[in-house]
Amino acid sequence: MIKSTTDDEIVERIRSFVAARVGDPTATVENLTRVSTGRSRENWLFDATWLVGGQSFSEALIARRDPLGGLLETDRATEFAVLQALGSTDIPAPAARWLDGTGDELGRPCLVMVRVPGICDYYRLNGPAALPERVDLAKRLCALLASVHATDWRAIGLQHHLTDPGEWASLSALDEWEAVRHRDQLEAFPELELAARWLRRGAPRSPRTVLVHGDFKVGNVLLDGDRITALLDWELAHLGDPHEDLGWVTQPLRTREHLIPGAWEREQLLSHYGHVSGTAVDANAVSWWNVFAAYKTAVMQLSGLRAFVDGRSDELFQPSAPVLRTLLDAVGS
Repeated sequence: MIKSTTDDEIVERIRSFVAARVGDPTATVENLTRVSTGRSRENWLFDATWLVGGQSFSEALIARRDPLGGLLETDRATEFAVLQALGSTDIPAPAARWLDGTGDELGRPCLVMVRVPGICDYYRLNGPAALPERVDLAKRLCALLASVHATDWRAIGLQHHLTDPGEWASLSALDEWEAVRHRDQLEAFPELELAARWLRRGAPRSPRTVLVHGDFKVGNVLLDGDRITALLDWELAHLGDPHEDLGWVTQPLRTREHLIPGAWEREQLLSHYGHVSGTAVDANAVSWWNVFAAYKTAVMQLSGLRAFVDGRSDELFQPSAPVLRTLLDAVGS
């Protein structure tokens, strides 16, 4: 079983970390709460108070700390750099405050961000609100994704932190996730091998390089009423093909999250994206990225299983039947 950090330990770690960053040894941390939002990081909410020149300052913050093991292994320093860069744009990303990139201070690598008001509701688009309100939100989410892709990533310096894969972003992404599969799989999954071969044979060229969120979904958006206050979880952000995010949100596994039967179907989402972005959408490329999305999901589940078997996680994951069935249906059609 995993030995968890006690509340007292993490409070003191965070308090000392904040005190060092603000230059006030008397800084306090209150209302520390671990929230379940997110399945790949430990998310700790807290309120910090400190003095500067005799004047008191307070801020609502959240610490995103690496777990011992889980679905993903990503780099907090890269996520921190992306958030810092986005601070100069209109993208509603949380403001990044501080980074412990090595984990020397907070036990494991961690970044601290400003806490933004709002709630996560994975299934808001198919919730109880009136249909026109839900369609309006769907359109605004689509426009938000287009604005992420329109970000001038060179102007904000992301080329210093992220690699431009060029026109073969598809093969670069496939290489990355195949490497994770081979590293973490405990047994052979013929379905994944078949899917990987299918993906490699049909990999599309990218029309341009954009900032890709990598996990764009309603559940990674904070809503205050009907207002979008933040787009969260930038740990998978990278440079690549805009069709990748479109493939992620339109994959069959996420239909309930992103589509509204009869009112906001796949074709309407892609059409609206093309309209607000002013760019053409290649339906065949989106279909390829749909399959890649299912493959990536299966590989993440493999990583979760490896972490469980290695004793780094208490939550058991494994490639699920819906994911494998989606892959087989796609590559067999």
